[in-house]
Amino acid sequence: MPAVTDPAAVGPAGSDSAVTDPAGRSRWRRLRRLVALGLAVLLLVSLPWLWTTLTARGHIHAAGEAPDADVVIVLGTAVAQDGQPGVRLAGRLETAAELVHSGRARVVLVSGDGGGTSGDEPAAMTGYLTGRLGVDPRRVVADPHGLDTYDSCLRAREVYGVERALIVTQSYHLSRAVTLCRHLGIDADGVPARCSGCGTALLLEKTARDYLASGKAAWDVVRRRPSAVDSPANSAVADALAD
Repeated sequence: MPAVTDPAAVGPAGSDSAVTDPAGRSRWRRLRRLVALGLAVLLLVSLPWLWTTLTARGHIHAAGEAPDADVVIVLGTAVAQDGQPGVRLAGRLETAAELVHSGRARVVLVSGDGGGTSGDEPAAMTGYLTGRLGVDPRRVVADPHGLDTYDSCLRAREVYGVERALIVTQSYHLSRAVTLCRHLGIDADGVPARCSGCGTALLLEKTARDYLASGKAAWDVVRRRPSAVDSPANSAVADALAD
C-alpha cells in the first residue's frame, strides 16, 4: 500500500520557507530593524548638511549674475610651495577680481590663516590680487586670523563691521560658507569660484569633506563659539570703502 503523506507537513506549492519558517521571520524582522536604524542614523547625520544646503538656497549666483555688495569676502585655503596661491585659491581670487572689475563689489576682504602650515594665506592672496589681477591695493583688506570658515564670517561681522557681502569659494564649500555668514549676521550671497585645475577625484574628496564639516558648523553655531583670536574692532574695511 502506498505511503500517505500528511498534507500538513508540506507547505503550499511555491511557498517561501523564509516567510513560513519562524526563524526566517525573525531574521527578516531584524533586517528591517537594521535598515530602519541605518536610515534614521543617515538622516540624523545629514541634518547639518541639509541645514546648510536649504539655508543657502536662493543666495548663490554665478559671477555675472551676482547682486551688488560693497564687500566680497574671499576665504583662504592652502598656498603652493612657492608662496603663490594654489589652483583653488587662485580661482577664488580670480572670481573676486572679476566682481570688483565689473563693479559688483568695491572692497575685497581676504580672510585666511596668516600662520598656516602652507604659508601666509592672506599675504599670498593680497599679492596675487594687487599684482597679477590688477586690483587697487587700497581696495584690499587682509584678515590673518580667519582660521576657518566660521571664524572668517564671525570676524568679518564683529571685527571688520561687514553687514553685506558676497562670499567667494568653490561650489562644494559655498553653501556652508553662505549659511554660516548669514547666521552670524551678514546679509551674504555666494559666488562659486573657478576651479579649472580641479579633477573629479579632488572635487569628490572635498565634497565629502564638506558634508562632514557641516556637522562642526552646526555645532559651532549651537554653542556660539567665539573667534579663536580675540581682536579689537578694525576700521580697515570702512576706510577702504570711504577712500
